[in-house]
Amino acid sequence: MAAPDRQDTPDTGPGSARPRLILGSASPRRRELLAMLGVVPDAVCPPEIDETPRKAEPPRAYCARIAREKVAAISAADDAVVLCADTTVAMGRRILGKPADAAEAAVFLRALSGRRHRVVTAVALRRGGRIWERSVESRVKMKALSDAELAAYLTSGDWQGKAGAYGIQGPAGAFIPWISGSFSAIVGLPLAETAGLLQAAGYPLYGPKS
Repeated sequence: MAAPDRQDTPDTGPGSARPRLILGSASPRRRELLAMLGVVPDAVCPPEIDETPRKAEPPRAYCARIAREKVAAISAADDAVVLCADTTVAMGRRILGKPADAAEAAVFLRALSGRRHRVVTAVALRRGGRIWERSVESRVKMKALSDAELAAYLTSGDWQGKAGAYGIQGPAGAFIPWISGSFSAIVGLPLAETAGLLQAAGYPLYGPKS
């Protein structure tokens, strides 16, 4: 979908009301993180796009591209704010997305076991014809997993729908002894950066809510 051409300057004054916010993500974790900012989306509208990485595409560039493509794919009024994000786990240039099944989840977790990796989350906001974006890269270490730990985690099903086949905010948090970066970004939405983007797009966080 082509974004509208209108590029009005957002009203960010203390008396400005919040515009309509559309969240382009079905992730309950992202809704929970937005709630920490006092933000409740007016609509949740996950876009359907092709998330296949391009040949030799670096993980950070891939993540930023997917966030931009998501935000561009959602139809919205010119004065609405559309927010999308994408999170990927990377080992070197290898992108570990959401596993298709338990077998692929096991492959991902064995690759991560006992090693450090990167978690990249890109956020993109659109209002009218303007797009604001940020990407945050964090480093994470996963302990060496025993066969029993791996089997129990796979049985739990917690790996489903999660980049890299794990979620740090759930049972897999016991596998993570060290991180460097943004915990909220690893979960799926960097709060500090997202707050800044929302305000830049004219969505007041600390003023009137209607």
